[in-house]
Amino acid sequence: MGRVAFVFPGQGAQKVGMGRDAWEASEAARAVFAEADAALGESLSTLCFEGPEESLQLTANTQPAVLTTEIALLRALGESPDVTAGHSLGEYAANVAAGALSFTDAVRLVRVRGTYMQEAVPVGAGAMAAIMGGERAAIERACAEAPGRVSAVNYNCPGQIVIAGDAAGVEAASRAIAALGAKAIPLKVSAPFHSALMEPAEARLAPHLTATEMRDPAVPIYVNVDAAPVRDAAAVRDALVRQVSRPVRWQESVERMLADGVTLFVEIGPGRVLSGLLARIRKDAAKINVQGAGDLDAARAAIRAARG
Repeated sequence: MGRVAFVFPGQGAQKVGMGRDAWEASEAARAVFAEADAALGESLSTLCFEGPEESLQLTANTQPAVLTTEIALLRALGESPDVTAGHSLGEYAANVAAGALSFTDAVRLVRVRGTYMQEAVPVGAGAMAAIMGGERAAIERACAEAPGRVSAVNYNCPGQIVIAGDAAGVEAASRAIAALGAKAIPLKVSAPFHSALMEPAEARLAPHLTATEMRDPAVPIYVNVDAAPVRDAAAVRDALVRQVSRPVRWQESVERMLADGVTLFVEIGPGRVLSGLLARIRKDAAKINVQGAGDLDAARAAIRAARG
């Protein structure tokens, strides 16, 4: 019998209209959006369904909006995972799915998380770039030799690493990496996420996480910072603190889940980013997406089939 992993994308997957068809089709999904609106004291559901896009793209709005859409889809699906994981912000949805964190607490946490991450670095002072191709060691060396603070922050899949840090340093590292034959693509982001420049945000978020009730997860959560499963509340909290200013080790997380017997990945949330990464990590890995109400029946059937 195979194990099923529910995986949740992070910031960048957002789009106006996300979650609307799940809201229309599922009472469980409607309850999630209503809970988010009540928790934040504003109509997050309207922002998800109608925009405006410029407001949805603000980090403090994007993070609760993506989380809410993911949990609405999860509740509409009505299935439980054997293991779970999320990319960056998606780790909060993974915690909710595993029962380690209530949704109300999670949506409040990611609102302050997004605010603190945005405020940690003045707009324009930081940057991120996706590196396509190139060797990991060479990319890390180019970052270390660049001026300022620059580092690899997302180890996404073979041939795709994201770097972040001071804007001038990212530009210098990108030039050095390009000279080695890899391609550096600047990313349109509002802050250098998961770099050392996020340490002030991590320090501000930590007390909120300390004050929030965490429970031992019902299923293992494969956390970003360690690419390994955690099974107790203290480890859950610690991982959420540390992930703010440390790399997302997504490729290693997926490889560990595969080694631990996962035979089906169910990506829950807007877009297909994680499915694309999965295809580059393991071509033959089984995967299915839940982006809207039209995907629910196929996902349920695939989950049943994977479990035999």
